[in-house]
Amino acid sequence: MAKTRVVVVDDSALVRSLLGEIINRQSDMECIGSAADPFAAREMIRSLNPDVITLDVEMPRMDGLDFLSRLMRLRPMPVVMVSTLTERGAEVTLKALELGAVDFVAKPKIGIADGLKLLAEDITDKIRIASKAHIKRLPAAAPAPAGQAAPQPGATPPARPAEASLGRLSTEKLIFIGASTGGTEATKEVLVSLPPDAPGVVITQHMPPGFTRSYAARLDGLCRIRVKEASDGERILPGHAYIAPGGLHLSVERSGANYIARVRDGEPVNRHKPSVEVLFESAARVVGQNAFGIMLTGMGADGAKAMKMMRDAGSYNVCQDEASCVVFGMPREAIAHGAAHEVLPLGQIAGHLIDKLRKTHGALLNRV
Repeated sequence: MAKTRVVVVDDSALVRSLLGEIINRQSDMECIGSAADPFAAREMIRSLNPDVITLDVEMPRMDGLDFLSRLMRLRPMPVVMVSTLTERGAEVTLKALELGAVDFVAKPKIGIADGLKLLAEDITDKIRIASKAHIKRLPAAAPAPAGQAAPQPGATPPARPAEASLGRLSTEKLIFIGASTGGTEATKEVLVSLPPDAPGVVITQHMPPGFTRSYAARLDGLCRIRVKEASDGERILPGHAYIAPGGLHLSVERSGANYIARVRDGEPVNRHKPSVEVLFESAARVVGQNAFGIMLTGMGADGAKAMKMMRDAGSYNVCQDEASCVVFGMPREAIAHGAAHEVLPLGQIAGHLIDKLRKTHGALLNRV
């Protein structure tokens, strides 16, 4: 089987050497070149035609984001970002994912040599996943504000979806979202389409510590619902979304008439912490027929068994379809387990759930 051919782009000679060694130790991949800046990388990509590149965020001569933006417009290919675990690093990394990077590795601020060696399995796993990812070309026009389509000349801006007027269903129902590779942008697309009176949303996105707070703040500025990193013991409210903190499991409990978020440490589940399995299992156990489950893009099978438990408990479940996924692994496994009622393109998921809630609300009103 042909090896995955990787080019490493980083201004640090030490990092280039370490990443090259890590990659070359794998039987299924090889580092075919390394570049100290985007200009050298551009020529190397042209001549070597790699399958994947790893890209540093902050480099001389051209910012990593500028290079990524140009690359995804002119020569789309799988990119794994290598970012420093800082607040600035988190912001830039999230922008990189928005521009089309498949995933990222958070390199330590100190002890870089030992830190990267400890991350070797994570790095090579993400390169493998990236090599199989569905990459889309970034539009040539300057990107519109995140969550909005780029307007065409003379076109009327698209109208916001109508308010759902969901009444007490907003307090009775909860929406559960699980996502991994490609999920930061997929989750954003779902959340920006939800009306202010949507049911509470509880989300597990595979992310390391240090990134979920910035991610939640970024979404909060784009959505009509409020978005925050989940805190242990807080009440889950309608019109709000709660994201599992990186490195901790998120689940849901009931306290009287209220749903409560539980944020706990613990062993990884399906190699992940936070784990979709943990969140969806609590949905099946606690919320039952009042739950909506959404499985978005991601590698692996995390959450598939628990999503089937949700369906058996009476929830209504939707999986993202293959064509709109960056990686179809998690939705495919959920579908294979019989967990999905519907398989839909990403852009239809939020509207489909809100339509279902409207119909349910209308049916309840007709009974009164």
